[in-house]
Parts: sequence; structure tokens; C-alpha cells
Amino acid sequence: MSGIERYPTLFSPLDLGFTQIKNRSIMGSMHTGLEEAEGGFERLAAYFTERAKAGVGMIITGGISPNEEGGGSKLSTAEEADQHRIVTEAVHTAAPDVKICMQILHAGPLAATAKAVAPSAVKSRISPVTPNALDEDGIEQQLNDFANCAKRAKEAGYDGVEIIGSAGYLLSTFLVQKTNLRNDQWGGSYENRMRFPVEVVRRIREAVGNEFMVIFRIAAMDMLDGGMSWEEIVQLAKKIEAVGANIISTHFTWHESAVPTISTRVPRAAFSGVTGRLSKELNIPTITSNRINMPAVAEEVLRRGDADLISMARPMLADPEIIQKAIDGREDEINTCIACNQACLDHTFTGQEISCLVNPRACHETLLNYEKVSQPKRIAVVGAGPAGLSYATVAAERGHQVTLFDAADEIGGQFNLARRIPGKEEFDETIRYFNRMIEVHNIDLILETTVSAKMLVDGGFDEVVIATGIEPRTPEIEGIDHPNVVSYIDAIKGNKTIGKRVAIVGAGGIGFDVAELILHKGKSAALDLSVFAKEWGVDFENHPRGGVTGVSPQIEMNDREVCMVQRKSTPVGRGLGKTTGWTHRMSLARRNVKMVNGADYLKIDDEGLHILLNDQPQIVEADTVIICAGQTPQRALYDELEKTGLNTSLIGGAYEAAELDAKQAINQASFLAAAV
Repeated sequence: MSGIERYPTLFSPLDLGFTQIKNRSIMGSMHTGLEEAEGGFERLAAYFTERAKAGVGMIITGGISPNEEGGGSKLSTAEEADQHRIVTEAVHTAAPDVKICMQILHAGPLAATAKAVAPSAVKSRISPVTPNALDEDGIEQQLNDFANCAKRAKEAGYDGVEIIGSAGYLLSTFLVQKTNLRNDQWGGSYENRMRFPVEVVRRIREAVGNEFMVIFRIAAMDMLDGGMSWEEIVQLAKKIEAVGANIISTHFTWHESAVPTISTRVPRAAFSGVTGRLSKELNIPTITSNRINMPAVAEEVLRRGDADLISMARPMLADPEIIQKAIDGREDEINTCIACNQACLDHTFTGQEISCLVNPRACHETLLNYEKVSQPKRIAVVGAGPAGLSYATVAAERGHQVTLFDAADEIGGQFNLARRIPGKEEFDETIRYFNRMIEVHNIDLILETTVSAKMLVDGGFDEVVIATGIEPRTPEIEGIDHPNVVSYIDAIKGNKTIGKRVAIVGAGGIGFDVAELILHKGKSAALDLSVFAKEWGVDFENHPRGGVTGVSPQIEMNDREVCMVQRKSTPVGRGLGKTTGWTHRMSLARRNVKMVNGADYLKIDDEGLHILLNDQPQIVEADTVIICAGQTPQRALYDELEKTGLNTSLIGGAYEAAELDAKQAINQASFLAAAV
């Protein structure tokens, strides 16, 4: 069965009257960092074109500001429109039937500039800047700038614009009482508070005419205590429709909300039901988004009537051909987004160019290409973890003859540990993908084999790549061999019994994962929406203000007592990902995990873990002490091969094991394999 037959709704067109979107898939908006980079528009053109040629119905760019106050890259002049035309012409030339819209994003109080503006001088807790309160003239100027930006976007060749009215950016701060303290026509009653976003849409429609898409992104559930009520959301959506929007796109959460909406711990399509409820109130199409990462999920959402269009931003970072593969019936070849955020959103919020952990080519299409080789080599890759798998599949895709070895009975390396952690089940998808790529590219996979230097030397290989990974570091602590001491590998695999009172030595990412695992009880929230809603205090059924007001999180806990201890004096969990670390810290705090920093480890005995804290000896009473104290690279085979003169490379954890970093390992391996 073809993909079009399997997913008939996803691949049906959507007629807007004056134009048609060829199918229901959208590459949603993501700021890439290329917008401000030298030569960035040429790189953006390559990035978007690759997705356009692979069948997506519509593309929405990263956010572009209407003026300097909005922060980031702006579009307000003819010269700036010329830069954007590089992108639109490339997309329309490569795929004339694909629509491309530009997102207009005015960051308001979240703009990283002293010129930041907002309805009131209310500082966001996640921004260092207190915005300047707009006066009447300032509001008029902002409205004109929005209209001008949309007009310039039309001049630049875009098929439409998306106005973001959510997330804690300018438009949404007019809507919510806590950020709009005004008592004039732009504040006070809800009718007044929604006046600004409604007027933005009205003026944009007036500026661009009727045959140009205007999409409004609404906060359908803002996850704020005291946020927008359901009645207010419906009222706004209907008014936005009335003044000329063609499509309503639903967004969930403000950036400062305490509910995760996009991380791997969120169930697939968790929020589409909210879109479905809003869709019933409107006469124009709706877009839903968030954690829809495979065609089958998109089709199910559409069939339920939850939305008319599906936005998949990060999934199209992970695999630019996701739609074409679905059309061809090659779903098993999709490199699925695992919602880790490590190379995309974490980069966005730390001012870096974005990419993708599982696809380093994302946003590097002009820099990293897998060209076919004229003279294939015989290459041995030792180690089938993320680095070895990436190198092997890229090299084989290019035409090299690759043999991949691993001592384990399955591929995956550290990903086989990660996927056991509640909330990280999506890591299964990456292993599924690599298993399929091994078949597609005819890689000779040899498992349950400990490779020797002699085997490789005698094997007639032109190149050898050592990706043997890491081994857990054993810290020098008196009593480290005590029977109650367990390695994190044994803890995750369930090889050892874990007691009721647990001390975790080391509080990096692995320490947090182990704590999540040993405290887990019941279903994983990532696999069950009702569990997710209880754990994070979201009421999908009644939709109180913000979806969360008056709702207390309900955590299902076992009776373990856990204490995490680290040597570093910085707060525990400080080094976790920018966009996901807070969820890990909050999850463990709600499970009453004790966190101790700045400790020296003295010894381990029957009482537990003895530490020195603030020059005072203390005992962390524990039946089990789990060691999560870092890793050391496994380089013995590489060191032996170096003596033989065989052309050998070292990658992944075997190259650098200070912190386990799949993002760096896959990136390094892919670039090296592209050059061999």
C-alpha cells in the first residue's frame, strides 16, 4: 500500500479559495540562527529547498521581527526584502506547488534589547530586560510596523505570513492581566486587552490584500496560572477570523510556563485535542502541533478532526524527507525526531545556530553533504553506538564497503540505556532507524564479537574507525567495592537490587536519569496523556485559566528515598539542557529527591555514603550507592592499532568522554564519514 493510500487525509489538498495547499503537512516555524549569519539567506534557501522538494505542503520560516524593538532579524525595508527573496525564489523554483510563509515575531518583553517594549513595564522571569511600556504613539507605531513587515514579506515573494500571538511575546502580553496593567483602551477589560492583536491582524489584511495567507498563532492553552480562559481564547479566535485571518494555528504554553510541551517526556500529539475543541468554534482551518513526529500520528490527528493541518518543525529537522518517505511507503526509513532539543531549541535559546542531534546536516546543507565516492574503500567500524552507527551509515551511503562490529548482541550503545528511562522511550526510534539503514546500505553487521587488532590488520581494511565508547569511571573512594555499590549501567539494566534508601554519586545527566528510573512507578507520562496531565497539573477536560489554574500536580511515587550528591559547588542540574533541564529538576524535586552540592566523598560502608560538607562530616544513609561519576574512554584497541600503521580514526566517547554527548558524537562521525 502506498503512503497516499495509507494516509489519505494527510495527503489530501486544502483549498483556501484563492490558493490551495497541496497536502496537510507543514514545516512549522523554527528560528535557525542563520537569519543573522553571514551568507545565512543562501544557507536558509538550501535548508528550506531540501524540505520543499521532499513533498511538504507548506513551510513557515523562523520568526522575523517587524522592527528593532522586536529583537532578532527584522524585515522592514526593501533591501531586507531582497535578502528574503533569495529564499522564496529558491523554494518556488525547486517546488512551485509548495507554499512558504514568513512568521512575524515581535518578542516584546523577551527581546534581548534595551529597546524592548510591552503593554506594561512587567519583566518576564526568564528575561534580564524590563520592557518599556508603550504609550499611545508607540502602540500606533508598532501596529504600522506589523503591517509594513507583512507588506514587505509579500514583496519578497512569500505566500503568506504567520503572526505569533503566543509564548509570552508581544501580542500575548496584551492578552493576559498579569502582563497588561493598562487602564486605557488597550487594557482593563478583555475586549480592550485583545484589541492590539486583533488590530494587528486587521491592518495586515488591509496591507496585503485578500489573496495572501494570514495565519494567526494563538495560545490555545498558555499553561499560566491565571492565564487565558477558554471563553477568552474562543472569543479572540473568532474575532481574529472576523478581521481576515485565513488559518488559526494553535500554540501551547508561554516560555516561562512550568509545564513541558515539546520535550521527549511529553506524549505524542498531547495537545491536539485542544485544537480540535477550538476547531469546532471556527469556520476557518486550524493547525495543530507539538510532538507529532510520524506520519501515522499526523493521520490519526487529522482523522479525529482535531485539525486541518499538521505542523512538524523538529521532525523536518531530523529528516528532511519525512513526507516523501511517507508517500513512498518507506516509514521505516524515517529518521524520527526524539524531542531531545539538544541541538535545536537548546541552541536557539543560547544564541547558537541550530541543527539536529540525529541529523547534523540540518541547517548545514551547504556545508555537509554525502557525495558518492568514485573509489570505494573497505572500512571497519568498531562499536555500534551513536558515533559508530552514524559513521558506518554515512560511509556506506556514499558507497564504501563497511563492516560494523560490536561486542553486544544489539546495536545502540548508550542509547540502549537511554531508552529505558521513563520519558525517553523515543530513543527506540533512532535505533529502529539505524537498524534499517544497516539493511538499506548493505552494511555487514557483526555482533557479539570482541575485535582484536590482529583481526583488523589481517582483515584487509583500508580504514578502521574506533567507536568503542566509554566505560563508567570508578572514583577513588574508600569502600568503592562495598556490596551495596552499584554502577549506573547495572542500575539502569536492572542487574542489581536497589534498596529503599539510595545515594547517587554524581548529579549529571546520567544521575538524573537514574533517579527518574528508580523512583518511577506506574505508566510513563510520555506514553499516557492522563498520567502526563496529572504529573504536570493540566486539566484538559475543564480547561481552567491557562489550563492549569487551581490544578495541583499529582505524582505517583514509590517509597524510595533518594539523595543526589556532587562535588561541584554549582547547583545540582545546572549543566542540563537549557530547555529540558528544568523539567528534570522539577520532576525530581516533586519526588522529594534531596540534592547536595559541594561535597567531598569520604567513604562507603554499611551506613551509606560518608561525605564532607562545609568542612563537616555527614552520612547519607543508604542501602544502595549508585555510581554516576562520569566516564573514561575505551581506547585500548585504538592504542594498539596505532602501533601497526593501519589508518585508524577515533570517534565518539572513545575520543572524548568528559560528558556523554550523543550530539557531538554523531556530528563528529558524520563530518568525518563525509570526508573519507
